[in-house]
Amino acid sequence: MKTKDFDYELPPELIAQHPAGERSASRLLHLDGASGSLSDRWFRELPDLVQAGDVLVLNDTRVTKARLIGRRASGGRIEALVERVLGRSRVLAQVRASNSPRAGARISFGEGAEAEVLGRHGEFFELRFIDCTDVDALLERVGSLPLPPYIEHSPDASDGARYQTVYARTPGAVAAPTAGLHFDDAMLAALKARGVTLAWLTLHVGAGTFQPVRVDEVAEHRMHSERYVLPQQTVDAVQAARAAGGRVIAVGTTSLRALESAAAAGELQAGAAETALFIVPGYRFRVVDRLITNFHLPRSTLLMLVSAFGGLENIRRAYQHAIEQRYRFFSYGDAMLIERAER
Repeated sequence: MKTKDFDYELPPELIAQHPAGERSASRLLHLDGASGSLSDRWFRELPDLVQAGDVLVLNDTRVTKARLIGRRASGGRIEALVERVLGRSRVLAQVRASNSPRAGARISFGEGAEAEVLGRHGEFFELRFIDCTDVDALLERVGSLPLPPYIEHSPDASDGARYQTVYARTPGAVAAPTAGLHFDDAMLAALKARGVTLAWLTLHVGAGTFQPVRVDEVAEHRMHSERYVLPQQTVDAVQAARAAGGRVIAVGTTSLRALESAAAAGELQAGAAETALFIVPGYRFRVVDRLITNFHLPRSTLLMLVSAFGGLENIRRAYQHAIEQRYRFFSYGDAMLIERAER
């Protein structure tokens, strides 16, 4: 497959710069992957589209204030995006500067936060914060919310609330699991009242989620690895739903990747692991029946994933329909409910 097969033209004004007034007020495009049929709905109608015995799997990761602006000793500006916390004082980060910093260089991030560059690992730099015993607290104090590059305003107090899910509780992501942004407490209660089981996992979204695929051949792309934790309680909920004839509904591509990764050996396995699973058309899904997701960037691994799940031609038609109907795209945009093409 060619990367260009996953390209499309999007009018810039359809890139949502702010969330809807209420979380569940977004639109919802329902795609039946088996038939290819499309239906325009509202996200608040989701309880009408599920049934008792289904299990809804949500990612409870919390977005960290992972963007840091600093200065070298020479005064040069440096921007760092923390990809992963490695310990009480060390992180892996993407670094943008006029010249790449060398091992031993010091960077000041203000408010007494200073880091030493320990070395480079591929595209990431390992940084150690001086006299730091709680790097999460340091990031909360001196960092800022890492809004996606296509959102053109600086993060404000509203973003601090709305670029987190209402159930976010485990810090570690540099991007929100955006399908979850549509859920509010009333929606979660309505789903439970409908007889849907809510289950949880944690996958910390990495900076690679913003990156387009830059190679011509899809098979040559290499995914960034991301950490996930799948509790035994969630495995049990999935198995119970299967036994009762219910469906497994993944909220977001992150939940789907964690579930499918945890079932790579056959049976779904609880535990903590790393995943670099790259899902493209031709992949055979083992766990997930339905996917709730936002609209994704052209030439991205996430667009490839939903094309695998809903069918490439179906997704092409769905995206064209969404553009024609003026849906709002990307992190703060509208949502899709996709029924798996192959059942």
